Amino acid sequence: MPAILHPRAGDEKFRFRAPAAAPRLRPYVEHYWIVTWDLPEPYEQSVLPYPAVNMTFKAGRCRVAGVPSGRFCEVLSGAGRVFGVRFRPGGFHPFLGGPVSSITDRFVPVEDMFGPALPEAILAAGDDTAVEIMDEFLAARAPERPDADAELAEAIVAHSAADPGLTRVDDLAGAFGMTTRRLQRLFADYVGVGPKWVIRRHRLHEAADRVAAGESLAGLASALGYSDQAHLTRDFRAMIGETPARYAKAQ
Repeated sequence: MPAILHPRAGDEKFRFRAPAAAPRLRPYVEHYWIVTWDLPEPYEQSVLPYPAVNMTFKAGRCRVAGVPSGRFCEVLSGAGRVFGVRFRPGGFHPFLGGPVSSITDRFVPVEDMFGPALPEAILAAGDDTAVEIMDEFLAARAPERPDADAELAEAIVAHSAADPGLTRVDDLAGAFGMTTRRLQRLFADYVGVGPKWVIRRHRLHEAADRVAAGESLAGLASALGYSDQAHLTRDFRAMIGETPARYAKAQ
């Protein structure tokens, strides 16, 4: 899932649910997600992205979100709800019908991609009904059989996530018996970002979680394959917007 930065503060500001998609959609959809809030003052939530496409429905703004290459922020104000679809890495490819990299760092209105009826139905529905509507909509458009390359892309992303000490693209390619160039093409078509981005992002997800848990920076830098503590600190601050020490203190 996208890494919600400063999650304890977020828990006080909004409610998050992640209903499952229908079994027929499991090769494509990780889960649905619903965020609701009722706030007296605006609240800004920062998120570290995951290599997956999301489709979101919020009053006045329904869009397909390609993978953002950097940290992004969402401002919540008043009372509201967002209904989202989190696709698996590679899972949006059959619905897009083209390279997922074509929408990286882009927001495409759902109306432009799928027509106006879907946003109208989702926004008017309660949570459980919205899940049923989305199940039916996606199932009608999903292939009868999953794409083998999409499954491969998801497996490679999962392998990268499971080994936070992995640092080299050629090592990731070699683990699956392919060339670096073949891996890069696969990720451009199905994931939307390159394998180097995925490796780096997983290390930062892991770093944020373990820094928040109080792990020492020196040990963490070594475990995650950084050359030293200073290297980890630079990478962490560049993406998350603050040093590991400050982030840990805020938890």
